[in-house]
Amino acid sequence: MSRLILEPLQRPTLGEWFRTDAGRYVLEWERAQIGRAVEDVFGFNALQVGLPEVDLLASNRMPLRFNAGLESGVSLTADPARLPIASNSLDLVVLPHVLEFGTDQHQILREAERVLMPEGQIVICGFNPFSLWGLARLARRRSLEFPWRGEFVGLMRLRDWLKLLGFELNGGQFGCYAPPFRREAWLDRARFMEAAGDRWWPIAGGVYVVRAIKRVAGMRAISPARRRERRAVPAVATMARRERLRGQLRLVPLHNQQSEDS
Repeated sequence: MSRLILEPLQRPTLGEWFRTDAGRYVLEWERAQIGRAVEDVFGFNALQVGLPEVDLLASNRMPLRFNAGLESGVSLTADPARLPIASNSLDLVVLPHVLEFGTDQHQILREAERVLMPEGQIVICGFNPFSLWGLARLARRRSLEFPWRGEFVGLMRLRDWLKLLGFELNGGQFGCYAPPFRREAWLDRARFMEAAGDRWWPIAGGVYVVRAIKRVAGMRAISPARRRERRAVPAVATMARRERLRGQLRLVPLHNQQSEDS
């Protein structure tokens, strides 16, 4: 009698979704924002967690840039919640949609904080639950497809988590205001919503990118003179943070922390 061998089904990945029309629309915006966020972060060691198909550290100039995760193609196979990396050893950590699809969001952030040096920086991108993309996820909450299978984390919630870990937000940006259409033609027709959304409903973008600094009590990094001579540039395209003022939520522009210290 012949034996029946059942092979496990290949699990879809976020990288595969980024090759769809909707995924390319999101990735185009995120790649530009993350590139601006990491290009002025200096040090020696930079880590990207997950999404090995896309090099989000390409704009950074650190000598050692590597990728860790459980997907195939990473340079270091490791659970994002249990990184085999020494504490206080990295200058930059990038988390591209790691929190939404991780099993323990808090532990992933704690690991990122642990491996970062004092004054090290973290860049996080995620899907905004308070957007058209968030509404689409509610309609497809039982779907196992990306990105609807993930647990979207709101920016206010993420900010509170980072604050508890000793991080200080120093930049952020919302983007991708068009509805999550499947076809490129419809996404192109809705591109007018980018400028309109950024002006009229800036906190309702489908995705966001934020950058934060690991602060340690009693320590303060002193910038070299050559950094003080650099002109002030935004760390992310339009640096922003949320503040509640008189019961309303608004965006407050930020500037490069280095230029403020000079």
